[in-house]
Amino acid sequence: MDPPIAPTQSQPENTDPVPNQFQLPTLKLRKQFLAPIAFGAAALLAVLIAWAASVLVEKVSARAVTSRLLNEGITYAQVDADGLQILLTGTAPNESARYRLVNLVGSVVESSRIRDNMEITPVKAIEAPRFSIEMLRNDDGIQLIGLLPEASEVKKITETAQALSPEIPLSDMIETAAYPAPDGWEDALAFGMSALQMLPRSKISVATDGVAITAIANSDAEKRDLEQQLAAAKPAGLIAKIEISAPRPVLTPFTLRFVKDADGMRFDACSADTDAARNKIIAGAKAVGVADEPDCIVGLGVPTPRWADAVVLGIRSVATLSSATLTFSDADITLLAGSAVPQDDFDRVVGDLENGLPDVFSLKSTMEKKESGSAQGPAEFTAVLAPETHRIELRGRLTDVMLRNAVENFSKAEFGSDKVYVGTRLDPELPEGWPLRVLAGLQALAELDNGKLLVRADTVQIKGVTGSQSGKVRIAQILSEKLGQGQTFKVDVSYDKALDPLAGLPTPAECVAAADALLAKGQITFKPGSAEIDASAEAVMKGLVAALKRCGGVKLEVAGYTDSQGSEEGNRALSQARAEAVVLGLQGRQLDVSAMMAKGYGEQNPIADNATEAGREANRRIEFNLIEAPSAPTEAPLAAQAEATSAATAPDAAAGPDAAVAADAAASPDFSNDTSPSVAPTQMTKRPKARPATNG
Repeated sequence: MDPPIAPTQSQPENTDPVPNQFQLPTLKLRKQFLAPIAFGAAALLAVLIAWAASVLVEKVSARAVTSRLLNEGITYAQVDADGLQILLTGTAPNESARYRLVNLVGSVVESSRIRDNMEITPVKAIEAPRFSIEMLRNDDGIQLIGLLPEASEVKKITETAQALSPEIPLSDMIETAAYPAPDGWEDALAFGMSALQMLPRSKISVATDGVAITAIANSDAEKRDLEQQLAAAKPAGLIAKIEISAPRPVLTPFTLRFVKDADGMRFDACSADTDAARNKIIAGAKAVGVADEPDCIVGLGVPTPRWADAVVLGIRSVATLSSATLTFSDADITLLAGSAVPQDDFDRVVGDLENGLPDVFSLKSTMEKKESGSAQGPAEFTAVLAPETHRIELRGRLTDVMLRNAVENFSKAEFGSDKVYVGTRLDPELPEGWPLRVLAGLQALAELDNGKLLVRADTVQIKGVTGSQSGKVRIAQILSEKLGQGQTFKVDVSYDKALDPLAGLPTPAECVAAADALLAKGQITFKPGSAEIDASAEAVMKGLVAALKRCGGVKLEVAGYTDSQGSEEGNRALSQARAEAVVLGLQGRQLDVSAMMAKGYGEQNPIADNATEAGREANRRIEFNLIEAPSAPTEAPLAAQAEATSAATAPDAAAGPDAAVAADAAASPDFSNDTSPSVAPTQMTKRPKARPATNG
């Protein structure tokens, strides 16, 4: 073995470090510090990764749940995420909605992750039902339908309704509920029952918030009377909607009269069943030269839909003759030709009519003849109705004692037992049909305020004045129906507005104008800052009472106004108090104020500048305004005077008509779309005529 060789300077050094005794402890310390740092860094990284994952899961879950709820239309829930948990907050409308919400969320995330913090909307207390009753009354009886408070006197209601139609069983469909009657119910029900008793054809709906009334009247006059009665019966403060209509008149008989004489061609009466028929008749009259357009009444009761065709044919036929009268009474037609008409012209016209008229019509045609002389003179019966005393004098000839007693009793019943004077003589040789002519003439005379009746063998003549716009046509209808087809009568009646009780009443607009005229001269003044009427306004208040005393039933608003000084609410309260004070002041002076309503407007609607003292004084005022005026009777021009001569046989008799029917001048409303049932009476009726008491 070779001996070790000692190192020399040229030998390369070993590059591996060789730790010495100081380096070993340092390395151990470094390893001890690095291990915990590495472990901490790894733990921190894991925490960060877990946190990021948790946030991501929260956002994704919350977004998915919210999207699903919005797609289902659920907006009342709030979705929040807390780690893996889904928190639901909000208020569900009911338990069923909450349960559905949780199920929907469970279809998106696991049910174990859902935390339901939803609340439920509290169940509201059960409210009282809406009480109401509907009452229907017509010719078929009465029906009661509705729900009433338990405290209502149902038995009294049904007994009252049954008493209105005792012969027809009541249709009672009233139910009750165990709740107290709300405020205003008793007043509304009482008003509804009053309206049911007033209105034979009506529908009345009663509720706490108001009463609605729909009814049918027989005429415009009855319509206005019913509206005034309802206005007087309505409790203060109750809202009532009242609609009363007057259907088209029933014409009995359905009458038309066309005359051609020395004065030209004209209508003494004109009736049509529709507006189209009316226009057709007017066009036919203008085609033959009639200058004035007739007041043709549109009504019910036409005997055939071809009425207008028959009338137009008759007008054309009369126009070709020198003088003639054509009278339609339902389906009976009477043609009376003047004595000067050539026989061949008469035969031609009659032939055209008989071949052209619809089958439903019956034609009777005659010509005037000359009257032969008589030593005794023509038999007559006269009745004269005095214009002031309304005393009637009966003179002339009657057939026998039975007829005289009948005439006397009829006259006493119509004109008053102390207003009849009988100065007649008996003549058993009077013409056939004399009693019928006398009694029909007296019935027609009763429609006049004053006038004269003349009955002869060949004619019945009525002449006088009436205070009814329909009086003339009513007389024509009576004579046409009572005398029968082919009988001659003459009507010469004029309308006097001064005798018409309805025409004398002021219209609603005239009532307001009268009040405005008084207030324009002097306003109603009050004490400063008070609702007490000043003594200086006494003359104005008395003037208002005098102006409005005939305006009962006209709905007026008494409006109060102030200037702009003070608060708006205070001014409104002051104006309301002043308006109410005026109504009470009028009532205290014996004026009917049942249709008046007080309302304060405060500083609204100024009529002058509030910046000046004069302007403020002008703004402190009371006004009368029309609320809802009842329909006033239509005023129309007088019909043409019915003028014709008697169908006598005297050589000097002038050509005249066969029968005279007067046209009612009242303008007819449009009922072309009216489908309401007929209200025609089953028997002839006549309203008693009011006459002033006298000592004559």
